[in-house]
Amino acid sequence: MIGASASLTLLGGCAVGPDFKSPHPRTDDRYTEAPLQTQIGPTSAADAQRLVIGAAASPEWWRMFQSEEIDQIVQRALDGNRSLASATYSLAEAEELVRARTGYLYPQVDVTAGVGRQKLGSQFLGTFPKPPPFTYYAIGARVSYSLDFTGGVARSIEQQRALSQYREHQLQAVRLAISGNAVMKTLEIASLNAQVATIESLLERDRANLELVQAAFEAGSVSRLDVVSAQSQLASDATTLAPLRQQLSAARHALAVIVGATPATSALQSFDLSKLTLPAEIPVAVPSELAHRRPDILSAEAQLHAATAAVGVATANLYPHIDLTGSFGPQAVSTGELFESASNAWSIAGGLVAPLFDGGRLRAEKRATLEAVKASAANYDQTVLEAFQQVADAIDALNQGADSLRAQTAAEAAARENVELTRESYNAGQVGVLQVLDAERLYQQARLGFVRAQAQRYLDTAQLLLALGGEQPSP
Repeated sequence: MIGASASLTLLGGCAVGPDFKSPHPRTDDRYTEAPLQTQIGPTSAADAQRLVIGAAASPEWWRMFQSEEIDQIVQRALDGNRSLASATYSLAEAEELVRARTGYLYPQVDVTAGVGRQKLGSQFLGTFPKPPPFTYYAIGARVSYSLDFTGGVARSIEQQRALSQYREHQLQAVRLAISGNAVMKTLEIASLNAQVATIESLLERDRANLELVQAAFEAGSVSRLDVVSAQSQLASDATTLAPLRQQLSAARHALAVIVGATPATSALQSFDLSKLTLPAEIPVAVPSELAHRRPDILSAEAQLHAATAAVGVATANLYPHIDLTGSFGPQAVSTGELFESASNAWSIAGGLVAPLFDGGRLRAEKRATLEAVKASAANYDQTVLEAFQQVADAIDALNQGADSLRAQTAAEAAARENVELTRESYNAGQVGVLQVLDAERLYQQARLGFVRAQAQRYLDTAQLLLALGGEQPSP
């Protein structure tokens, strides 16, 4: 596994901690157990798709659906979503922390000023004359510098920079999630609109059937049971409309939040499934490149890098620290003499602090960072495995969706012809109204199945593009 090899590589570095190396990419040559079929659906079909192995997706992957409405919704989401704004600010914070940490590499210069009153003790002065208590004034510059000979400061900067990279990849992940959620909700709304329109059309058919049966009943050609059956069919079909409308409202409310608005102020348009274009070609990254394209995998790698750098910081804490300090400026016992040349004073000093006994704290902290590296490596492994699973699931769903749509298309065509023939037979007195109602019920199921299968093709396509991670732009 990646984690085992990564841990061995990362823990074999220099004295002040391991040097980070990116984990080796997986060597899988395919995503699914069966060999990958690049052709989705028959090549002669209008909705046929082809997987283009090794091709790179555009950062604006949603434009593949050739829908101005989707383009506008995604842009609204990228402009107004609060989670994306939060991730942007978090990245800016991390970048500033890198700059702040880098400042420790340079000398720290301060301006000091002070006033005080002092009395020197007899033991301190020895045989020198004993002055009375006096007031002193001082002003000047103080310079301090820590020698980073163990590399602890450099490792801490490396750690903070890795955390900044983590935030950068998190921003890319949020951007991908926001655009993906906007597209998926838009497709869901378009699907529900089509299903509601289908049910409303079927209810019109049910009403027409009821009028037909009532006329036949009044003419004495059918029984009261036939009228009740027609009424029952209309009432049964009507029950499916309210749940669909409720799902449609919930989807629109969710999309409103995604674009950064309330349901009352979102002003969302109505989306038409028939105006969308199913992408004919889908770019699919080869397995070895997936880790370089998915922001969640890149985020996990950045966390592994930060954990590795933390080992160097903990290791450096085991060694002595050397600090240099110096000061220069005038000192005097009266303000009038403060800025005379004779009042200038300076000092320079060096100090060494080495850990001698700390109850095992420092070594325990180092061991903790080593365990954190192992945990981060395992998390990286798991993220990669789940990414491969998501791609495999999406590819299989795309293939199964194509088969389902072909079956639903055939079923819908057969059900429509059955309704027409049954109506003709009913008008000719060859069948009863129950056969007409049964044919209508079958057609309703087939028509709804077709609409749902058609919408699922779009959803599966979007899911595959999201699972592949797209080609992420720099924030």
